[in-house]
Amino acid sequence: MPVWAWVLIAVGIVAVVALIAWQAAAQRRTRRLRSRFGPEYERTLNEAESRRDAESELAAREQRRETFELRPLSAEEQARYTEQWQSVQAQFVDDPAGAVTSADGLIQSVLADRGYPLEDFDQRAADVSVDHPSVVENYREGHRRFERTAAGQGSTEDLRQAMRSYRLLFTELVEEGGEQPERELDEMPAARR
Repeated sequence: MPVWAWVLIAVGIVAVVALIAWQAAAQRRTRRLRSRFGPEYERTLNEAESRRDAESELAAREQRRETFELRPLSAEEQARYTEQWQSVQAQFVDDPAGAVTSADGLIQSVLADRGYPLEDFDQRAADVSVDHPSVVENYREGHRRFERTAAGQGSTEDLRQAMRSYRLLFTELVEEGGEQPERELDEMPAARR
């Protein structure tokens, strides 16, 4: 067999091995991102034009997150924020819209104290998704309900659901995973009519 044929076979083998290695690396990346982001992986995938675009977006979030100097809250800060949340929750009875506005502001304060930048809501949610992928969609849903109500299109039930959604993120941010027992979300008082 001529030398050029052997060279062609060798190049073909190298190309096949490189393709297999590239596919294996892509599968590992997909598994890692899917494991890290959970439901946020699927949400991002559904919004992106391709799997590659979605995974690039998630990887960029991870890289951005690495630039933050996040810190846990001290026991005093946890107690102060928990007390403030209870006041916001009690405010819901007389002023549901005001309570949700206060809850949104309180979450932003916690995020700032933890070290998250407070850019626009979408960027803030993307940043939070890296560390809290299981509750970030609740945060988005709470924000959507709040905005709908602020635009005059929502109801007291929307505000109640917004508070429930905000509570999930608040609990993770302040209580580091919600391990401390608190009132159940269903115990939130109904607004006075």
